[in-house]
Amino acid sequence: DLYLLATLRVNETQQPRHRISKGEEIKVDKSSPSPQECYWGRYAIGALYALQSRGNHLAQVFNKFHSYLQGIIGYICGSEGLDSSGLSSSAAVGVAYLLALESANNLTVSPTENIEYDRVIENEYLGLRNGILDQSAILLSSHGCLTYMNCKTTEHKLIHPLNFLKDHETEPQKGYKILLAFSGLRQALTSNPGYNSRVAECQEAAKILLHASGNGELEPFLCNVEPESYEAHKVKLEPNLARRAEHYFSENMRVSKGLEAWASGELRQFGQLMSASGLSSIKNYECGCEPLIQLYEVLLRAPGVFGARFSGAGFRGCCVALVDTDCVAEAAKFVREEYPKLQPVLASQLNPDTAVLICEAGDCARVI
Repeated sequence: DLYLLATLRVNETQQPRHRISKGEEIKVDKSSPSPQECYWGRYAIGALYALQSRGNHLAQVFNKFHSYLQGIIGYICGSEGLDSSGLSSSAAVGVAYLLALESANNLTVSPTENIEYDRVIENEYLGLRNGILDQSAILLSSHGCLTYMNCKTTEHKLIHPLNFLKDHETEPQKGYKILLAFSGLRQALTSNPGYNSRVAECQEAAKILLHASGNGELEPFLCNVEPESYEAHKVKLEPNLARRAEHYFSENMRVSKGLEAWASGELRQFGQLMSASGLSSIKNYECGCEPLIQLYEVLLRAPGVFGARFSGAGFRGCCVALVDTDCVAEAAKFVREEYPKLQPVLASQLNPDTAVLICEAGDCARVI
């Protein structure tokens, strides 16, 4: 396992490294960050900053000699071979530090508040332009359920599949397993301008569409563009921006259809939508790189796979697939054999025990 230790003083007021507010227009910085910016310990300081900046005060403990603030002593532990694999690791680290500091200081914080605090860590403190989906999945999910999240309104709900077995501890849900395949690419998100570039392009597309529809006063986010306005004015977008907008609006349609498919137990239909999402990420959002795309295509050819896509933004890390329970071992074997034929160098660097994993859905993050 990997252990990362961060040392900081909890009684010092933390300042953001990159103050970026909601709605601020994105300027893409193609420069590489310093090693300190990629250090996971920055997330501990970011968690402290998020709590302080939103008015949370760490507990002051008194004894007969002095008073002191409650910090934490601990480490971040990850499975060997899956470090920097893109498995929502940045959001998971931020949430872990938040929960630990809150527990140590007897702070009562709701999941929705922690979703915002993790956004503060990544957007305001570290300067990443990612949204709230990763931490929402980590904090709101429930075993066996599909988590629906409206990132504009923060409305969320859990979608139970048809005939879901509530007593999942005694009898696991039948039907599917989750197959996780690692490409071997470990480049840190903060050192790749691709993600920020895509977000900036979506904002530019939104600005054009909003002005064309007479709503130029709204913040330049595609979520503020009505689907009807998009259809009426999408011809005004140059090809690059048109592809970004097409991904956004088609993805929203896939989400709506996916909710219905999951609720009715239609795993095959849900998987097809999942694969279509992956294809749109490649063709329209232009995410991913050759190893990730090849791994995605290998998964689609594997036996029993309902659907597959990138596990994250697609610039590094893993692909994930929904697989028929009866075929999952065969599917894993297929991926282990086929991917090295396409990427022998990357595959040779993988830990054989963690390169392809058979997983089950879990519950949300919590203090054990």
